[in-house]
Amino acid sequence: MPITLSELASLCNARIEGGNPSSLIHSAADINSAQEGQVTQLTNTKYAKYIEGSTATACFIAEDFHLNNAPENLALLICVDPEMSFIKAVEQLHPVKPYQSEISRNGHISQTATLGNAAFIGTYAVIGEQTSIGDYSVILAGTYIGNNVSIGKNCRIHPYAVIYDDTIIGDNVIIHSGAIIGADGFGYKFRNNAHIKVPQVGNVIIEDNVEIGANTCIDRGALGSTVIGMGSKIDNLVQIGHNNKVGKHVIMCGHTGVSGSCTIGDYAILAGSSGVADHVTIGQGAVVLARSG
Repeated sequence: MPITLSELASLCNARIEGGNPSSLIHSAADINSAQEGQVTQLTNTKYAKYIEGSTATACFIAEDFHLNNAPENLALLICVDPEMSFIKAVEQLHPVKPYQSEISRNGHISQTATLGNAAFIGTYAVIGEQTSIGDYSVILAGTYIGNNVSIGKNCRIHPYAVIYDDTIIGDNVIIHSGAIIGADGFGYKFRNNAHIKVPQVGNVIIEDNVEIGANTCIDRGALGSTVIGMGSKIDNLVQIGHNNKVGKHVIMCGHTGVSGSCTIGDYAILAGSSGVADHVTIGQGAVVLARSG
């Protein structure tokens, strides 16, 4: 729903310089494509060249950002943290689709499963025995959730994710399409010219406020748990092996692979395509650069 520029400025703790406070803002866009009726942001001087000919209605900039070539039609939304203000604007202008409480008739829900208040269960979702889904959580079409799984409040599990037995998921967790949580870890012993599978009888624990990208795999522990700490964000196409302990607020970028029994400290960053051998400890706040091993 469009809002006025003055309403947007108030919402985002910004002051208006130039432009028309009564102008309507209907959406957000990046700096080089924003048009009339849209708001954008400018946080890096190398993108300032896009401002001069911009037809955007408004742009967030920092208090100390010096801009000399802004067109007359452009309102500057001056604030302390333009990135966070822009996020507020995007959330307001492009709200996440709400799901009203609904249980699809085409799903398969075990009689021993427990569904919280206002939960949404989509078409062809499968929910196993002794599994619990928390209040306001959304389980979208085609998702498979095994037996004895616990999913907290306000979670969103996107279509065709698979969550194996015994997984524990906290509150406010997002799991994107195609993610596999709790598959067997890759453990074998070589005997008599054959690879003998090591039983994988542990589980996965995902703490609150974690987001897991599409087609990412997190293996269950061989014994004990693979743990993803609170607030950690995992990109698409990441492999996390069995018995890893991932700390709080860790970032793992796409194509990262972590072998078994590693410890990743709080606030660490594993950049794209980085690889970690088994039984490695990465300290708090450490950064592993892209394609490092």
